Amino acid sequence: MSDINIRVTGKAGRITLTRGKALNALSYDMCMAIDAALRQWASDDAVKLVVIDAEGEKAFCAGGDIAELYDTGTAGDYAYGRKFWSDEYRLNALIFEYPKPVVSFLQGFTMGGGVGIGCHGTHRVVGDSSQISMPEVGIGLIPDVGGSLMLTLAPGRLGEYLGTTAARMKAADAIYAGFADFYIPESFWPVLINGLQKDGDPAILQVASQKPPAGTLELQQAEIDRYFAGETLTDILTVLKAEPSDFAEKALKTMGRNAPLSMACTVELLHRLRDSNLSIRKALEHEYRFTYRAMDKGDFLEGIRAQIIDKDRQPKWQYAEQDVPASAVSQMLMPLGADALVFEEE
Repeated sequence: MSDINIRVTGKAGRITLTRGKALNALSYDMCMAIDAALRQWASDDAVKLVVIDAEGEKAFCAGGDIAELYDTGTAGDYAYGRKFWSDEYRLNALIFEYPKPVVSFLQGFTMGGGVGIGCHGTHRVVGDSSQISMPEVGIGLIPDVGGSLMLTLAPGRLGEYLGTTAARMKAADAIYAGFADFYIPESFWPVLINGLQKDGDPAILQVASQKPPAGTLELQQAEIDRYFAGETLTDILTVLKAEPSDFAEKALKTMGRNAPLSMACTVELLHRLRDSNLSIRKALEHEYRFTYRAMDKGDFLEGIRAQIIDKDRQPKWQYAEQDVPASAVSQMLMPLGADALVFEEE
């Protein structure tokens, strides 16, 4: 497949995304190719670890390839999207639970679906160009592909902040929030990959790791915790409006562009996960409740139209006044019954 290069080199299973011109956007076929390779290598004693990287300087992977989702969804066919998401989520769980080290090199944009491929492994490397984010609320989705798990586990109320504002994280912030492990200048990456192939031992990453340039999130933690501690989106917005500051003003402006229903469901989802026996499967199963309904009951198709298709950046969101009723949140996140996401071993 021209979009992805899968091979075994030395002691490493190699997965390289090769759609550089499309910012390595992840198609359904690419997901399935990665899934098949990982399942095969899991029992291959010659493969000691897996290395996932991407061509091009701009992006490791800027998200899922959503053109097909839009085309089928606007035609009233929701089955394709549901199959895409369910199979993609099973791949995310496979990477998270993989029995061998999974090393990812995350240059440029790592967003949405790219986080699902690149941020669930055991050794996640970032450099100076890295920008990691979960921007789904901007297109009428919620942070998915297991992103809700990492947002839930992030320090304090960082998850609510990152999930509702879609703020981008450079190297230090990505490490602080739990989306990456090592900062290593990108000029070193080819040598490191050669070493991983030769020795099959990820310990060299620890040796090469450096202190990243200073980030901002740790310094903002107290502010984030104060503003984003509310039980609901409405609570958070109320505090942001009631206690003006440069931080609050910027957050409100950013959140004003995003889908209110998506933001409200994001806050509720993180709270539910934080109060439960947390696991990657639980996070994905809860995310799927939303994405299963995203086309017919959510704002996903309108978000794609405004951002990607017509590019007018003027989405007509539900609850545009940002007053989202609890019943609407419950409807998006209620259990799916027979349609619930299941994993093969269950």
